[in-house]
Amino acid sequence: MKQLLTRIFALVLVAFIGLTGCSSAGVSGQMTGNYSQDTLTVIDSLRTAINVPDDAPEKAAAQAEARALINDFASRYRRDASVSGLSSFRTVSTALNAIAGHYSSYPNRPFPEKLKNRLEQEFRQVEAALRRGA
Repeated sequence: MKQLLTRIFALVLVAFIGLTGCSSAGVSGQMTGNYSQDTLTVIDSLRTAINVPDDAPEKAAAQAEARALINDFASRYRRDASVSGLSSFRTVSTALNAIAGHYSSYPNRPFPEKLKNRLEQEFRQVEAALRRGA
């Protein structure tokens, strides 16, 4: 009887881990699988994270959410051949790399104005490309 319970427990554990590991929403839970919608969600979240004042109490939470979204977005769409060739994907990838690089190199420093301006320009280019369907 003990051996049977052990095997049932192991089977349930494997099923649970397998099903939760196959979640399509990613860690942040905000990825839908629709590239255009996911891209706009990431851009909105990153704009918020970039423009949060340094002394604001929600800065750490916004930065953590931005990192989770960057990871989810990159892991979902990097190897998707139907998306990786789009100009909007290349541009948003450039912006994500710049933000991730800033967060890893200078986690406690504010974004420089020059970087903010460049990111905003890239975000506008991505939004325009998404409207065109590219």
